[in-house]
Amino acid sequence: MNQSRHLEKLEHFKAYNPTAAELLKVSQREVEDADTLTRRQRVVCLVCSLIAAGIMIETLFFKFTAAPESVYIFKRMGTEPWMRWVQGLWELLASIGLLIPRIRWAGGILTTGAMAAAILSHMTWLGYSILGDHGLLFSMALVTFACGFTVMWTYRHHIPGYVPAAMY
Repeated sequence: MNQSRHLEKLEHFKAYNPTAAELLKVSQREVEDADTLTRRQRVVCLVCSLIAAGIMIETLFFKFTAAPESVYIFKRMGTEPWMRWVQGLWELLASIGLLIPRIRWAGGILTTGAMAAAILSHMTWLGYSILGDHGLLFSMALVTFACGFTVMWTYRHHIPGYVPAAMY
C-alpha cells in the first residue's frame, strides 16, 4: 500500500490541547453573525412565510375534519387515517415555525419536507388532478414548497450546527 508523502504516520499524531491562555483569548473574541439579512431578504422571507403558512393552515381544516378529499387522498395511498393526522400535525408545526421569526429556519425545513412528500405523492400514487380539482392541490403544494425552500435557504445560517461549504 502506498503511503502519501504529505501525511505523517499515525505514530507521530499529537492531539490539540490548547492552553488556558489560548482558550481565554478565543472566548473574548467578538463573533459576528454568519448571515445578516438585507431588508429585501427579510421582506421576501416574510411574504413566503405568510403564503406557505396560510396555505398549510387552510388545508389543516380538511385534514382534521376528515373531509372527503383528504380521506380519498390518504385512502388511495393506504395510510388513512393515521398519516392524515401525522401530516396535519407536521404542517401545523411547520406553520407555527414559519410564523415565529426566531425558529423560521425550522419552519422552512418542515415545510420543504412536508411539501416534497406531497409532491412525490401526487407524482406517484395520486396523479395531478384529485377528484376533479384540475391540479389545484398539486399547484398549492408546488407554491408552498417554493416558499418553504426560499425561507429554508435564506435562513440556513441560523440552523444550529450548520457549517457553510468552504469556498475554493
